[in-house]
Amino acid sequence: MTLPLQIAQTAERAPIAEFFQESAGKWRSERRYYTLPEGETKEMESIITIRFLEQGCHELQQLAQMHDLADSVSLQCGAEVIWESTDLLKARKESKGCTLFGALGSILYRDRGFATSKPVTAKYYFSNPKTLCLRTEYNGSVFEEELKLVGSKYRTRQTIISRAGEQLMIGQYLEKRIEI
Repeated sequence: MTLPLQIAQTAERAPIAEFFQESAGKWRSERRYYTLPEGETKEMESIITIRFLEQGCHELQQLAQMHDLADSVSLQCGAEVIWESTDLLKARKESKGCTLFGALGSILYRDRGFATSKPVTAKYYFSNPKTLCLRTEYNGSVFEEELKLVGSKYRTRQTIISRAGEQLMIGQYLEKRIEI
């Protein structure tokens, strides 16, 4: 009886693993953030390096520990994302860092959030095999994100940040692969 369950878990894991594998490489991300309702904009450029993480690797074990998951729980797969961002309007380095993502079921475990350095979780689903949708909630804010693979050389992303049911910011991104 365990065989059908294992097959179901393997089939469930495939889309997120495939998405992370297809995202692996180096990307130039051009971003524009719109602050609502004023419409103030911020333009950023980031160099992003994404590395696929296999089940059982050291980074995913550490991530599971951060989230106090039982030792018997193993995250299915994940990604390490390293970035360095520049504010284009001010012509200065804005931020750099690294974040880890690990998937288990329909939950994406992260070592940090968009606006916090604390571990967070996101619910995820695929609207189609090339489009990953995330919903992350913490500190009274909701972060809804859509990442879409466009062929093998491009990704688009959109992030909507809300608080108390009111949209505060929209981020739109075009990412071009510069290295596999």
